Amino acid sequence: MLKNYEAIYENGRLTWLTAQPPIQNARVMITILEETSPPTNRRTPPTSIAGKGKTLGNIISPIIDEQEWECLK
Repeated sequence: MLKNYEAIYENGRLTWLTAQPPIQNARVMITILEETSPPTNRRTPPTSIAGKGKTLGNIISPIIDEQEWECLK
């Protein structure tokens, strides 16, 4: 009968993540789960628009007056 136990193999040693099985000798089958990060599909703007962005107006002062801010009411 097959039973599953979870452990981490590191530098030739097993560290059990669950209760250690109560056995002295056993035949084992090892499944290796490789830790891979999924590839990120980053969007990039077309090179034809490089350097064409413009800052319009004053980026420091707010667009509307403080008296009109709803969050301060």
